[in-house]
Amino acid sequence: MRQAELRGLYAVTPEAADGALLLRQVEAALAGGCRIVQLRDKLSKMSERVARAHALRALTRRHGALLLINDDLALCQLVDADGVHLGRDDGDLRSARAILGPERLLGASCYADLDAASAAAAAGANYVAFGAAYASPTKPAAASAPLVLYADACTNLSIPVCAIGGITAENAPPLLAAGVDLLAVITDLFSAPDIAARAAQYQRLFEKA
Repeated sequence: MRQAELRGLYAVTPEAADGALLLRQVEAALAGGCRIVQLRDKLSKMSERVARAHALRALTRRHGALLLINDDLALCQLVDADGVHLGRDDGDLRSARAILGPERLLGASCYADLDAASAAAAAGANYVAFGAAYASPTKPAAASAPLVLYADACTNLSIPVCAIGGITAENAPPLLAAGVDLLAVITDLFSAPDIAARAAQYQRLFEKA
């Protein structure tokens, strides 16, 4: 089951006007050892989003990595991605699981709500994400998910737990000590001067943990 692979750096793509540059950045993250990528694209036209998804699908396959699509079941199916990640307002999880079938991955944003995470697991989610772990440049108004929440989630849930929001290689260790399985990172990864080296740095943190 693909769920067994859900551990490590989870690269979430930044909004980018230059699709070719984005692909080079993701390839660098993959070269650094990242094996889970999420396409998060809220701004591109649909034709560009589809083109990027197809290109990322080919790229992740070459590296033996997983590709998930943010908030778009149809696009996930179109490019044969490994799964989809849904936010609170992006559709019913049970319906999404029925559409995806048993093999594709389903992730759910649960913000700072452990009860929502338990419900997501019961609805068929393969992993749940809590955030913001720290102040986030991507979502500056996001509510905070305290460290104790991650520890409680890792103790009480039977599926992998993902942390997101303001994570850096420097502030990640307490999350890993709490038992977090996945670190979803945008800015600290894709704004790094050497993306491959930063990805490798995250992977080493998991090896130490």
